[in-house]
Amino acid sequence: MMADDQATEAAKRQLAADREASEKSRQEFQDRMKGKPTPTQEENDLAVLGAPVFEKEDDGSGPDPNIRHVEAGKPGTYQTRQHQAGRPQAPVQRAVPRE
Repeated sequence: MMADDQATEAAKRQLAADREASEKSRQEFQDRMKGKPTPTQEENDLAVLGAPVFEKEDDGSGPDPNIRHVEAGKPGTYQTRQHQAGRPQAPVQRAVPRE
């Protein structure tokens, strides 16, 4: 009987841990899904009717944490080689010995 009680307690602890992890996962999912869809239905309808939609309405989700935004920084301090093409040279013709 003692082993059954220990197994039951272990199962209850595992079940509680699983429920906590599941709830945390659901909450994170809800946080990621905040905002409204983009493009909006109005933007889709305008596009179907031929109107160009250049500016999208902000969906309220903030910047995407998975995309690294590239910004112009300071120019590099290294020196690149400068080279200009020279005049083309005539091909060298070599005599082929006859046998």
